[in-house]
Amino acid sequence: MTTPAPSPSSVRRAFHEELDPGQRSALLSWLAFTGTFAGLRALTYSIRAGKGPFRNISVGGEHLHHYMWGIALLSGVGAVAVRGDEPQRRHPAVAVSYGTGNALIVDEFALLLDLKDVYWAKQGRISIDVGVGTIALAGSYFAALPVLRRLRRDRQQKAAVPPGYITG
Repeated sequence: MTTPAPSPSSVRRAFHEELDPGQRSALLSWLAFTGTFAGLRALTYSIRAGKGPFRNISVGGEHLHHYMWGIALLSGVGAVAVRGDEPQRRHPAVAVSYGTGNALIVDEFALLLDLKDVYWAKQGRISIDVGVGTIALAGSYFAALPVLRRLRRDRQQKAAVPPGYITG
C-alpha cells in the first residue's frame, strides 16, 4: 500500500512552519538554481541538435549568451537589496530571481573564465562541474538543516543558563 502524496496545502504549511524567512529564501533560490541549470542544459542541447522551437538569440550577428540575462537578473536583485524594504527583500520573486540569475551565469562559467566560447568544447566542462558542485553544496546544507537547528537550540539553551548554575 502506497502513501498518498502530500497535498499542496500541507507542503505550503510545512514550508512556512518549519523554515524561517531566510531559510525559505535560500531554499527557493536553490530550487530555482537547480531547475534553471537543468533546464538550460536541456535547452542548449536541443538548440545544438536543431530540435524544438528554440534557437540562439543574436543581435547584429552577435550571439547573446545567457550569462547576460543572469547579470541583468542579479542587478535587479541587487537593486532590491540596496533600495528595497524588508518585505521586498524577502519576497519569493527575489529569491527565485537570485537563483535563476546565478544559474544563467554559472552555466557559462567556462566562457567567462576563458573569455572564449568554449561551451561545447572540453574546457566547457568546468561550467557543468561548477553548477553540479553548487547544487551539491546547497543540497547538503538543506539536508543538514535539522542538525543545524538542533545545534542552534542547544547553544541558545546553554547561553540561557546563568554562570555557576548547576544542572542536574
